[in-house]
Amino acid sequence: MAKGAQTSSAKVHFAAAKPRSDIRTVLKGGVLALLVLGVAPFFLDIYTVNILIRALFLATLALTVDLLWGYTGILTFGQSAFFGIGAYACALVFTHWGFGAGWAILALVLGIIAAMAVAALVGWLAFYHGAAPLYGSIVTLALPIVLTQIVFAGGRTTGSSSGLSGFPTYYWSIEIWFWLAGAFLVVVTGLAWLFVRSDMGRVLVAIKENEIRCAYLGIPVPRIKILLMVAAGGIGAIAGFGYAAFTNVVAPELTGFLLGTELLVWVALGGRGTLIGPVLGAIFIDVTSSYLSGSFPFYWKLLVGILFVVVIVALPQGLMPVVTNLWRRLVPGKRSAAEPAKLAAAPKREIAESVDKPLIVRGVHRHFGSLQVLQGIDFEAEKGELLSLVGPNGAGKTTLIRCIADGYERSGGDITIYGKPLGRWAPDRCVALGIGRKFQAANVFATLTVGECLRVARYRLDPPSTWASDTILNLPEAALRIVEETGLGESLATEARHLAHGQKQALELAMVLALEPSIVLLDEPTAGLTRVERERIGTILTSLTERERLSVLLVEHDLDFVRKISSRVIVLHQGRIMLDGSVDEVVGSELIRNIYAGSAQGGRGDPE
Repeated sequence: MAKGAQTSSAKVHFAAAKPRSDIRTVLKGGVLALLVLGVAPFFLDIYTVNILIRALFLATLALTVDLLWGYTGILTFGQSAFFGIGAYACALVFTHWGFGAGWAILALVLGIIAAMAVAALVGWLAFYHGAAPLYGSIVTLALPIVLTQIVFAGGRTTGSSSGLSGFPTYYWSIEIWFWLAGAFLVVVTGLAWLFVRSDMGRVLVAIKENEIRCAYLGIPVPRIKILLMVAAGGIGAIAGFGYAAFTNVVAPELTGFLLGTELLVWVALGGRGTLIGPVLGAIFIDVTSSYLSGSFPFYWKLLVGILFVVVIVALPQGLMPVVTNLWRRLVPGKRSAAEPAKLAAAPKREIAESVDKPLIVRGVHRHFGSLQVLQGIDFEAEKGELLSLVGPNGAGKTTLIRCIADGYERSGGDITIYGKPLGRWAPDRCVALGIGRKFQAANVFATLTVGECLRVARYRLDPPSTWASDTILNLPEAALRIVEETGLGESLATEARHLAHGQKQALELAMVLALEPSIVLLDEPTAGLTRVERERIGTILTSLTERERLSVLLVEHDLDFVRKISSRVIVLHQGRIMLDGSVDEVVGSELIRNIYAGSAQGGRGDPE
């Protein structure tokens, strides 16, 4: 291990990861909630309990919307469709097939399977690589509309526009139904709380903040989104089944766009990204609506709409954060923040490949319509080589980096990584080949702490826990050295947005090195750094090539910096390679002095 990585500030250890879980907190809160639910029916009138049962099922559905929208950034209008699938599974089986314990289990299983299958299809259509977030919202918007039309077309089977009612069901006492609905909500909320506070929960936040950075860290963003939507669809189907079994009535409105939109309103009012806020918001609005819609049949929805607009404008985070902050002021006390994870040296992973030239680029070109950005790029990179790309703005340097890191970017040509052709692969698959990319501007996760950013970067090598967070953060020697020598080791609990520019650059570089790549693509890693910071980064990059035998491809404008650290230099101009040779041959050439020197030293690089 490097000497700098052994300082005490970051408490570097050689240790196995230990899970840290909030299960005790969840159990205490769950027991308290169950006690309240247990006695509530005896203090409330029958009408209120009846309304609350339906509201509890809908609150569980709202919770799934918060997981998708509040934590992952998926603005979905389609959760009502999964709720409706569960409800209609119950009604159809009980109406047309039979009733009993076996039939009930069959109906529930069919509803869950159907909802999850539809969710998987919708996720596959909405979250493919390169799809804009708006496209996902459009697909989920169309889902309840299509499903409602299917119900209408079902004729007597589905009850068409009238729905189904009067089918046999379990006529338990209203207290039992209340306890079942409440227990279901408590269990789902508890599991959701553990999930969002786990290491995997931090990955969801990272996806919400910066999908592109996640993809280039090897995180399969589309797959995670699809799996989350499938899980949310299954939970929604269970809630719909319970709702239908209790009310003994199903109607197309349960699958419709209006309910899907109301769920978003409830989540926004309660406070998205808080779990408890959407649950309380759904219960409060649904119960209040049941009481006031009779008194104000034509104005109640207008009042809710006005309240929604006011809250969105005045309190964009919803009501729950306001209540929480007020509580903390009124009831001051010691609130210890979670202790940051301790750094540990990850076991060294040897590169098994014996290929001397890990990166081979042949005939790569990239065009946007008639604009030729890259034209027939050919070069090879060797192990332990720091290869610098220089040239004026618009030469195609950043575009070349993108073509190597993303198989979808190039228009033609071939790229080989350790003898393996780079096909039309998404960035996360390219990372699995050993490619790590740093962007021009510091690209980190603003609301995550330094330690959380680094842990997210270890997703591929150290899969995150779904229900807990590890107390040990394993990093390779190169990343540990960056963390220590730039002072990040003392800021592991600091949110990335509060870091200085130089530390943000260093953090992103450490995140890239945490991937343990064999080919590192760096796009102006020293932009905006002080001279001391640049020299420090230069020393580390040189060490990476000499000690770790990594292939480093560097885009840089500072020729003095290039001269000090490079093994070889390539000059790009108008999408073509003009020079390829040693540092002395290229940097001291007349071509560089007369054409590129001024632009290389003062430019800002290729536009993304």
